[in-house]
Amino acid sequence: MWDKIKAGQMGVLSWRSLKARIFLIIILTGVIPCIMIKYGILDNYEERAVSLRTSDVQTQVKIIADHLLNYNYLQETSSEVINAEIDQLSNLYDGRVIIINSNFKIVKDTYDISEGRTMISEEVIKCFKGQNTASYDEKNGYIEITTPIMQQASVSDGEKGTKPEEDVIKGVMLTSVSTDSIAVTMEILGRKANVLEILIGIAILCFAVVLSNILVRPFNRVTDAINEIQEGYTEELISVPDYVETVHIVDAFNQVLARMKRLDDSRQEFVANVSHELKTPITSVKVLADSLRDQGDVSVELYKEFMEDIAEEIDRENKIINDLLALVKMDKTAADLNISVVDINELTEIILKRLRPIARKRDIEVVFESIRQVTAEIDEVKMTLIITNLVENAIKYNKEQGSVKVLLDADHQFFVLQVSDTGIGIPEEAMEHIYERFYRVDKSHSREIGGTGLGLAITRSAVLMHRGSIKLTSVEGEGTTFVVRIPLNYIA
Repeated sequence: MWDKIKAGQMGVLSWRSLKARIFLIIILTGVIPCIMIKYGILDNYEERAVSLRTSDVQTQVKIIADHLLNYNYLQETSSEVINAEIDQLSNLYDGRVIIINSNFKIVKDTYDISEGRTMISEEVIKCFKGQNTASYDEKNGYIEITTPIMQQASVSDGEKGTKPEEDVIKGVMLTSVSTDSIAVTMEILGRKANVLEILIGIAILCFAVVLSNILVRPFNRVTDAINEIQEGYTEELISVPDYVETVHIVDAFNQVLARMKRLDDSRQEFVANVSHELKTPITSVKVLADSLRDQGDVSVELYKEFMEDIAEEIDRENKIINDLLALVKMDKTAADLNISVVDINELTEIILKRLRPIARKRDIEVVFESIRQVTAEIDEVKMTLIITNLVENAIKYNKEQGSVKVLLDADHQFFVLQVSDTGIGIPEEAMEHIYERFYRVDKSHSREIGGTGLGLAITRSAVLMHRGSIKLTSVEGEGTTFVVRIPLNYIA
């Protein structure tokens, strides 16, 4: 059962493929014009043949109509000459000739079935009024033509005494001619057109198969190249420059591949850094503990000093673990934000009040400038992390007697938090890595001030969870500025 379902899905997918669609387009592009040309030629031939047949018959009927008057045939139908001409016309075109006098009485019928009867039809009446008619009955296969039998007659013109001549219709010739010969010719042409159509169809089919394979070949090369790298990442970029589309696809894939390579390298580096960062405090604790154990007589002062060092290393280990847990929690796509309406000015003041004692130890001034009162829908805990991490970094990586400026502003859609310092700055080559986990610009200085290398990664994750953005500008040796933009109203 599953095999049948899978086979059906493969069949559907095969017709959804680019190759199948190119094949179908070529077939339709070739076959439809052939069919249209075939029927166009046949219709044009039929129209032309009927027109020529009608013109020929009308010419001959007009000649016979003149003879009818000369032999007074409308009154006396015994003329062998006229009868021979009428029969010859009827036999030549496999048709029928009916002659009607001015009283609408049939005086001659080549079929000998209607003579003496009265015929009043729309075509006959129009003909008596001087209108020649010719109609083609495609269904029954004949052409019907009405021709007036006209005689010039003299009439009095009153006071002038002149006698001008005018045409007087004495009768009507109703001629029906068969179009069987035209139909036979069309049938022959149709058979030949069908044979030609089949040959062209076969040629188009072969052409479609070859061309669709050629056109899709570059995309197959793209697929093969992608399949080749499934076993592992490769430094070699894919290049298929056949089409603009393949160039775009390959460029996009190469960018994704490079990003995946960076992510994989970052993951490996992250695992190595986590192992190193967690191992370092434990190693320090073990060294201190072994030192205490190996010394026979340890003074109380030395014992307290060692225990304080051990406690610091444990606190450091605990901080790293807490930061890792916070980062992992933010990485989960299902992580929920506890959204509430918060006074950002008040929240910032509270955080800065808590951090100013740390800044005063290094004689660093922390300034808060609020352009306007800001209230926003945010997660207060995560917003606290954002502000705390940015201001703590600005203090820790600042110069002695430096300054930190926190600016808060808003427009109709976003509020902006800007944290600037006069610190050591960030080298240009390090800016693209600054949000990576455990990345440090100055590792030795970071160890001295107790950084874990996770603060900016946590900050960026919290900003993105709020649908916001964070930007960095820095000049090495002069200072760094972080600008955070977060919507005033949270959009889930």
